[in-house]
Amino acid sequence: MARRGRIPLSERVYLALQRDLAAGVLTPTERLGEERLAETYGVSRTPVREALARLYADGLLERHTDGLYPYRPRVNELGDLYELRIVLEARGIQRLQHMDDASQLLHDAEALRRELELWRQLRDQPPEPGAELIAADERFHSTLLVAAGNSALADALATVHARVRPVRAIDMPTAERVAAMAEDHIAIAESLLAGDLDTALRTLMAHLTSSRAHVLTRAKRAIEMTKLAQAVRE
Repeated sequence: MARRGRIPLSERVYLALQRDLAAGVLTPTERLGEERLAETYGVSRTPVREALARLYADGLLERHTDGLYPYRPRVNELGDLYELRIVLEARGIQRLQHMDDASQLLHDAEALRRELELWRQLRDQPPEPGAELIAADERFHSTLLVAAGNSALADALATVHARVRPVRAIDMPTAERVAAMAEDHIAIAESLLAGDLDTALRTLMAHLTSSRAHVLTRAKRAIEMTKLAQAVRE
């Protein structure tokens, strides 16, 4: 039995693998062998095996004939994942619209204000594209659902984020796209804090629909380039 207050070894390995998958340290072309991972994380194969089983159940790994690999969604799966994301995020605001007192949002207003301030800074000083920008974007959208008062919706969105992240990680947004993202986030947060839920929902839906279209286009282009490269090698 683990001592009270100590994180079990398999949990630590699970969290480390989850972090490295998110950061792109473990790429979709890299087979996740237990022995190599055990050496990397300085543990035995048992906690690695348990962590891999959990990540596979989470949908963050996929099984090929020769073992487990980081999950990368196909184009048709991306469309489904974005549809789920839109449903989840829309529901967050819609449940506020059905409340008699929308000011119930204010119990998370401080977190929303922090996000608003952050994105105002990012608008004025755009960051370099990369994992930190993706993480900031995901955190903003998760904060919206937490503010809506349903942590289960936020947990579901976290899973969608993790499954879409490998494709987003290879998509380097232009300065114009970063600026547009910041402006959308600012408008959404300002509308929510002002209690204008209809405007917040319309802006959010337009934002997510645009993101979905861009990611799908980028994924299709990446597939075409991969096929072309394979044809040239052959």
